Amino acid sequence: MESTTIKNDLLEYAIDADGFATITINMVNEPTNLFSIDFIQSYLEIAQQAVENPTVKGVIVTSAHRDFMAGADLKFIGNPPKNKEGLFKDILNVHKGFRTLEQAGKPFVAAINGTALGGGYELALTCHHRIALSKPSIKIGLPEVNLGLLPGGGGTQRLSYLIGIPKATTYILQGKQFRPTQALSEGFIDQVVTDQEALIAAAKQWILKNSAPIQPWDDKRYKIPQGGLMSKSGTDTMIGGIGNLRKKTHGNYPGAQYAMACIHDGMLLPIDRGLEIEARYFIKAFYSKEAQNLIRTGFFAINEAKKGKVKPKGFDFYTINKVGILGAGMMGAGIAYVSARVGMDVVLKDTSVENAEKGKAYSEKLLQKNVSKGRITPELLQQTLDKIQTTDQTKDMADCDLIIEAVYENPELKAKVTQEAEAYLNPKKIFASNTSTIPITLLAKAAKRPENFIGMHFFSPVDKMPLVELIVGKETSDYAVAAAVDYVTQIGKIPIVVNDSRGFFTSRVFSTFTREGALLLHEGVPPAVIENVAKRVGMPVGPLAVTDEVSLSLALNVMDADQKERGKTAQTLYELLHKMAVDLGRPGKKAGKGFYEYPSGGHKHLWAGLKEHFPSDPNYLDAETVGKRILHIMALESYRCLEEGVLNSPTDGDVGSLTGFGFPPYTGGVFSYIDYVGIREFVEDCDNFASCYGPRFIVPESLREMAVNQETFY
Repeated sequence: MESTTIKNDLLEYAIDADGFATITINMVNEPTNLFSIDFIQSYLEIAQQAVENPTVKGVIVTSAHRDFMAGADLKFIGNPPKNKEGLFKDILNVHKGFRTLEQAGKPFVAAINGTALGGGYELALTCHHRIALSKPSIKIGLPEVNLGLLPGGGGTQRLSYLIGIPKATTYILQGKQFRPTQALSEGFIDQVVTDQEALIAAAKQWILKNSAPIQPWDDKRYKIPQGGLMSKSGTDTMIGGIGNLRKKTHGNYPGAQYAMACIHDGMLLPIDRGLEIEARYFIKAFYSKEAQNLIRTGFFAINEAKKGKVKPKGFDFYTINKVGILGAGMMGAGIAYVSARVGMDVVLKDTSVENAEKGKAYSEKLLQKNVSKGRITPELLQQTLDKIQTTDQTKDMADCDLIIEAVYENPELKAKVTQEAEAYLNPKKIFASNTSTIPITLLAKAAKRPENFIGMHFFSPVDKMPLVELIVGKETSDYAVAAAVDYVTQIGKIPIVVNDSRGFFTSRVFSTFTREGALLLHEGVPPAVIENVAKRVGMPVGPLAVTDEVSLSLALNVMDADQKERGKTAQTLYELLHKMAVDLGRPGKKAGKGFYEYPSGGHKHLWAGLKEHFPSDPNYLDAETVGKRILHIMALESYRCLEEGVLNSPTDGDVGSLTGFGFPPYTGGVFSYIDYVGIREFVEDCDNFASCYGPRFIVPESLREMAVNQETFY
């Protein structure tokens, strides 16, 4: 017989007839359990009652939700209280409460029946034993660094004691998450079981066998795996880790640095002092601009976008059962794969069945890779491939809910295939064009129903890149936008909606990155400085490497196709690209030579001939100015997109820049970056750059007014 003694909006507490107490985390007003101050206070109070009750043999901590505890309450974290010292004291009181439970001599077992991340796993660490269900959907770990934070519930200290400093440091800095069987082998948990009944039974059995447990960090005879901080493995981890962290983050992510400092400083001291050190570093990370940027955009804005927040109101969900794709090249093949893997029927058309089969083979290659890694079964591979029908007949597009044109970037070709395929499309269905630069209003002229025509800009490789930029033409209806958003969310991508313009938002802004890199080279900045500084400020690759990937010849062709008279900056860029691609015969990576050399079987490296053809002066520009020019120009062009109405909101720009072209996550995106720098300083920098390097840095008057009024985007 079980008697429930306490039940509130956060948890339930019951003691059964055999003396086993169970604390069941059940936040009824939240979709998942969250590690919040309110919960902790309630948990500590009830857990202390269990400790003081002589009839209680031990306490089992589990969950009524699908997750054990998904982590901290990010609503709280995204809006930090102004009283830093007060929060610091609250955290110390939390540590004191958990330490009291740990040392009370009564066994606590975490019965992990769902995902336990961040504060959820730290709660489990305060228990004396951890048992998890062996469900592959469960994740266990400390991912706080990914949000610019660090484990603030004792994780940096307890995990280091539990699995050793080398492994704890690596997994905390990587924000690593494990499935239960992996977590067991890595030492994160002590046991796995197959079902809920076995989970509770195992917890009770452990309690009976361990009536007075001691935590490893309280056991004077306990030896930390691989030795303490001053052991060879400990010192090697710290020395090597500092260098690796610097190389990976370039100092842009203070949360990661603070996490490492917690381990270094804390593991020299008793656990209680270590927890105090962790609390101090947590406060520093928590109030950093980088953490707030990562939480606001990297978590909240991106997750809201994933759910289709940009969808126009008033439309039912547009279910896609069958999608037609025109063109089985790299983009078409990728779109076919991401559609088929979520269960959609796909008709993949090319000029010949042979070409269409080559596109289908791309899906088979990706699926085989997943089979080899144990992510899917061979049966699922075949089921997914069976979803893709290859054809050279346009009539096979009949009955499609959506047709996506993904042929070469040529307006005439796109018009031709649009007219052919639209004839077979139900008048209430949607037609989309995958294009990165051509105005949708122009392409829609080929359509009989331009109101159902929309731009759908995928990024390469489609299976990896999360963003889809939806472009609204002059006549595109809200119905078409709503349907397109629903499709993008169905395939698990992130949609943003922008208005029509050449290059739209992402291509237009990203082109300023590659352009600035080329102009810096022309001015005399050493190419290695350009590339390394770009990575140092947080871009995934340098602008010269990106230009090679895209193709110098393609960039040249785009400029040739533009009939507008070139200004001085554009002419300089054209001449540089022409010299590289035509005069020197180095058109890019595909040809095996561009700004970089691409030796077969070796790593790419900057072409030595750049020194001869583009003389450089290492003292011409300091690294800070190079970095600012690279990021400022993208943020400035993004503001122009907002002012012109291409973008609908700063949030769309931030989400698109982070997920579409790799703008540094610690900045929060192109608009958050202006706030991050400080709007007045940003405008002053751009004014200086405009006078020194040209009118592309001229600040719009509306942005200047924001600076004068000390306004911010967030």
